[in-house]
Amino acid sequence: MADAVAPTELSDLLALWLPAQRWFAGKGRDFVVEAVSALGILTVRPWRSDLWLVRVRYDDGGTETYQVPLVRRPEPADQVSHVLVGETPDPDYGGRSWWYDGLHDKEVTGAWLAGIAEGRKDGLLSFVPGPHPEDLPLEATSLVNTGEQSNTSLIFDDAAILKVFRRVYPGRNPDIEVHRALSEIDGGARHVARLLGHVEARWAGPDGSLTEADLAMLQEYFRTATDGWELAKISVRDLYAEADLHASEVGGDFAGEAYRLGQATAEVHADLARALPTGVLDADGLAAMAAQMRQRLDAALAVVPALEDYVAGLREAFGALGAHQPGVPVQRVHGDYHLGQVLRTSHRWVVLDFEGEPAKPLSERTGLDSPVRDLAGMLRSFDYAARHLLADHPFEPHLAYRADEWATRNRDAFLDGYTDAGGPDPREEPVLLRAYEADKAVYEAVYEARNRPSWLPIPLASLARLTEGARS
Repeated sequence: MADAVAPTELSDLLALWLPAQRWFAGKGRDFVVEAVSALGILTVRPWRSDLWLVRVRYDDGGTETYQVPLVRRPEPADQVSHVLVGETPDPDYGGRSWWYDGLHDKEVTGAWLAGIAEGRKDGLLSFVPGPHPEDLPLEATSLVNTGEQSNTSLIFDDAAILKVFRRVYPGRNPDIEVHRALSEIDGGARHVARLLGHVEARWAGPDGSLTEADLAMLQEYFRTATDGWELAKISVRDLYAEADLHASEVGGDFAGEAYRLGQATAEVHADLARALPTGVLDADGLAAMAAQMRQRLDAALAVVPALEDYVAGLREAFGALGAHQPGVPVQRVHGDYHLGQVLRTSHRWVVLDFEGEPAKPLSERTGLDSPVRDLAGMLRSFDYAARHLLADHPFEPHLAYRADEWATRNRDAFLDGYTDAGGPDPREEPVLLRAYEADKAVYEAVYEARNRPSWLPIPLASLARLTEGARS
């Protein structure tokens, strides 16, 4: 069958459809769909499905590229009506075509697994199998994971999970890069999922230059696992339900799991240091990192005026980082580490999503950083777990006390596990830990102000603690 050519109406349909998608980063910005081009055919039976690149240009400057797998059907289909993009005239395909998001159509999603198993190349697409393609569940049906924000993941019969990167960046995706590297170290990495394959593409850009990018990765799926955020929430609910027990006395005490998670984190950091480059931050590197934190603070102040109360302490914390003694060890890290990025299986903790913060440039997400960034992110997550249930309720001193107690107990248990498993104790480098925690809390304040204003007191309370004695 001939290569796909986008009908002229498709650009207009996508311009209306994109802003309603959770993974579209341009919400609230005016844009035009500048180009729609096909990377390759996914299926021709029972329905034609192609993988499209959609480039958008914003009125305020900049462009972004998204991948949008689309299914063309000659008539409406009720089972995918919730992901209808629109309809167009199509003389070569039955007169009209109805276009749907192809990742939600179970009749065509198996083509991703089949392509990886076969090592298929189609058009500009390449499907790359892992070391054991015979293990792929080729007869499985897919289910979309509805919890994700920036990507779309398909779970295939609780055996494998395909993560499709909606926004496309040139170069190797950090998640694939890290998992491939960890799979090649002696003994493997015990606390990450096996990489089963991935999909990549190369195409000529508007200026004729060649672009290479990763589009999707396939991993083993842990069907009986529970993510750390859900487990922590259960523990906090148990604590709040008790009238007079301390966090250590409640049946759902989480400290043991926090300790084991700390151990797992230390092992993952050690594995990353074995598999990928390491280095040290000199004086210029520390100054540059502190400058980036100050820049993020300055930008945040325009969004969250309440941060003004903490500016003096924050600038002091970032200044201390810039003046820290050179020689701080750096390596590849997770970069967006929190309780929602870890799974508790029946045997161990498993760390997910080494993609870094999706909003950051690829160069920052793949750069070397201190492992303290990950530790600070998880400590912030414990604070959130302890306090999120209080966000939409009137202040109750006894519950606030319990929240502080739970957070402190689990933060300490996590760091104890980390150091007992061989990781350096960040409490012995308080300048680093304070700066990284503060930087993360500033980011959280902006997010909450824009998305969940009633949760804004959570990061602000942490900033009050981190800047105590230096508030303006």
